[in-house]
Amino acid sequence: MFKFFQRLKPIQHIFETLTCIFLTLSVFAPQMTMAQVIDWPQKSIKLVVPYSPGGSADTLARLIGDHLGRAFGQTVVIENRSGAGGIIGSQMVAKSPADGYTLVISGIGSHVIAPIVAEGGYDPIKDFTHIAMLAGPPLAVVVNADQPFRDFNGFISFIKSNPNGLSWGSPGQGTHGHLTGELFRTTAKLNMVHINYKGAAGALVDLMGGQISAGFMTLSSAKTAIDSGKLRLLAVSSPKRLSEYPNVPTLAELGYPALTGTTWFALSGPAGMPATLVDRINAEVRRGMDTAAAKSRLSVEIMETVAFDAPEFRRYVASEIERLGPAARSLKNSIK
Repeated sequence: MFKFFQRLKPIQHIFETLTCIFLTLSVFAPQMTMAQVIDWPQKSIKLVVPYSPGGSADTLARLIGDHLGRAFGQTVVIENRSGAGGIIGSQMVAKSPADGYTLVISGIGSHVIAPIVAEGGYDPIKDFTHIAMLAGPPLAVVVNADQPFRDFNGFISFIKSNPNGLSWGSPGQGTHGHLTGELFRTTAKLNMVHINYKGAAGALVDLMGGQISAGFMTLSSAKTAIDSGKLRLLAVSSPKRLSEYPNVPTLAELGYPALTGTTWFALSGPAGMPATLVDRINAEVRRGMDTAAAKSRLSVEIMETVAFDAPEFRRYVASEIERLGPAARSLKNSIK
């Protein structure tokens, strides 16, 4: 028996040595992470926009990208990776290192609705670090200005009287515009055919060209075409009427209170980003969105922001998933 325990001693020694190494590394790992955070950034930062250029997400990415680039002394490279309601670009970021060098413009579409409707292949909470709120505009219900109807009630009457129904577009399957349009269609029991786009830009081109008859998209995306007279604004999803368009009713006024909401966009990164780095970026985003230049641009784009700190923003994302989850699952079942 004594000889048996003698043979075990080398094994015990190896185990004790490995344990010592592990404990040593666990002590120094937080210091290494802190050093990396202090030195960040040492190279350019990639900011992925999971939608096509020209939409609200792209506008906000360039706005905050310029500010962060100046604040951190490194170039922020904007990369548009559109498709699947924001899923394609978001998937790429979810698989990236959590070192702060690859970030994504997240939002109600890509991180609340699309993961349910389009089965995005990622968990919007577990697979991402949600950093900071940017801003968001209300949705707009718009039609080609050559359409014969002048208001929302005329719009509904036109659809009901047309045996072929009406085609309408959104920035993509799983976007806020898609969810709102489908909820309107099913609630009003109308014959409306959804046309899927890879962002608001394509939908706008076809809408102005008469290839589709209506659109559910962010007001900031459609604003230029509305103001130039190419599109007619029939309703907005804001809680109250907008001072810029005082004669345009809200969807709630028209009998659809469940469709009230803002298409918010935010800044997120891969899961596991150090909390110290997240707080540092969050603070700089809030400073950036509070500048006179940002406020002026947001006013022009009819966007509003909320200065959440990082924990508050993470809780907000979770609450939005809980709020819109049932509607998104209903939409998923209706388009199967």
